Amino acid sequence: MPAIVSIPTVLRPHAGGARRLEAAGATVGEVFDEIARLHPRLGQQLLSAEGGLPVFVNVFVDDEDIRYLEGLATPVGDRTEITILPAA
Repeated sequence: MPAIVSIPTVLRPHAGGARRLEAAGATVGEVFDEIARLHPRLGQQLLSAEGGLPVFVNVFVDDEDIRYLEGLATPVGDRTEITILPAA
């Protein structure tokens, strides 16, 4: 089963208007790579040109900020909730 990614309102136009997307991967980075493959414009917002997480994007896995976990290498399992929040 894939992870479930909540898309904030500001990024929904880049995801075909979807509030939530499902994508497979063993880590947040792999899930984001899959999302970027399916929705390239959204992928450009989620991953920097160097393949890292842009400073204006906050990502949470089950309510834990991945910056304090393993970053994009944070493991995810089936039906893991990934929440994307733009920085204020």
